[in-house]
Amino acid sequence: MLNVMRAEPEPVIVDFPLRGEWVAAYTPAEQIPSHGSDQLGQRFAYDFVRIQRDEKGWKFFRPPIIAYALFGVRLKDCYGWGEPIYAPFDGVVISANDGWPERKRLHFLRDTAVVLKNGLFFNLEKPGDLRSVVGNHVVLKMRGREVYAFFAHARLDSVRVHEGDHIKCGQYLADVGHSGNSTAPHLHFQLMDRANILEAQGVPCGFRAYQALIDGVWREVKEGIPGKREFIRYGE
Repeated sequence: MLNVMRAEPEPVIVDFPLRGEWVAAYTPAEQIPSHGSDQLGQRFAYDFVRIQRDEKGWKFFRPPIIAYALFGVRLKDCYGWGEPIYAPFDGVVISANDGWPERKRLHFLRDTAVVLKNGLFFNLEKPGDLRSVVGNHVVLKMRGREVYAFFAHARLDSVRVHEGDHIKCGQYLADVGHSGNSTAPHLHFQLMDRANILEAQGVPCGFRAYQALIDGVWREVKEGIPGKREFIRYGE
């Protein structure tokens, strides 16, 4: 677990928003900005993907890799798709946005082309419908602090909260999905200093407690920052 945030403010510690076993595909433990940009408040953002580990390698879907390359795979055949997302702290829902469709099958070339197109034509001055980039999403304000959590790419019709709802830590918010700029079902999660992602600055974030697979052994981690491609698990 690298810590490249030493020169940054102390991370805000929250609960992990998923259950079971996940991998951080993007993490501020590897680089800052974690996604290569400070835009949209994502300086310290994470992408969490559910991946199968076996002797043949890692993959995020059940069918053979050749099927993914040639024909694509169905969303329901992806390990992370539809997994619940939970509130990482007590707070209030600032916005809850659903209704953006998901591509029904994953295909590497097509999904990559969509992401590149959206990235090239996205304009901060005239952003249009943000769901085309961030997909179905929720913004949650932490109780008592000007800290906001942003959850992106949720499954279509899965958002279970509404603007103004008061939320308890661990409450079910939505499901992991493949909406917006997504090449695989995943949760994009970040903390910010304000609700509007067009104006927000990222806030460093660590997780209160989880287990990390280190040298083949699951070990307890307190107030940690998951490393890139580090297997972590929580709650199950």
